[in-house]
Amino acid sequence: MAKPFPALNSTSSADIAFILLIFFLVATTMDTDKGIARRLPPMPDKDQQLQDVKVNRRNIVVVRINSQDRILAGGEPMDITQVKDKIVEFITNPTNSESLPEKEMKDIQGFGQYPVSKGVVSLQNDRGTSYAAYLKVQNELVRAFNEIRDNFAMANWSKKYSELDEEQQRIVRDAIPQSISEAEPKEVKKRR
Repeated sequence: MAKPFPALNSTSSADIAFILLIFFLVATTMDTDKGIARRLPPMPDKDQQLQDVKVNRRNIVVVRINSQDRILAGGEPMDITQVKDKIVEFITNPTNSESLPEKEMKDIQGFGQYPVSKGVVSLQNDRGTSYAAYLKVQNELVRAFNEIRDNFAMANWSKKYSELDEEQQRIVRDAIPQSISEAEPKEVKKRR
């Protein structure tokens, strides 16, 4: 007669596997998706009719990024470090220049009359534009609007925009709307 083999005690193996699983879950970092934080406009009603909006050429500045990641803003080639200042000058139009955007007096609830810029920044890029260059330009555009909003908030409440309460931030957004339009990327074919 054969002797029965003693069974292995597997309780400690299960404990070790559980501890290793917990260790790897805690020690492992998960990659998170990065993107552009934008609040999209609400969906239009089904009954709403489309309207063509006519925009005066002086109220638009076109920022282009080509497939070599070179930037052209307002018809001028420039470095990424110059984009913010160009947009701030364009939107604020401090000298009321005829070549920069018009301003329209608007009644802002809780604030009163304020000359709001009709300026729109149109961002256009080539299909060959790198994502890094696109994001850098996007960030510079947002920095420009943030700087204008901070200046407005400092002039009126002696605080930066981020330090204002909700009502004051709404007033700033109404006075300084972030008007950035993005065009569909274009395919630029090389001529032979």
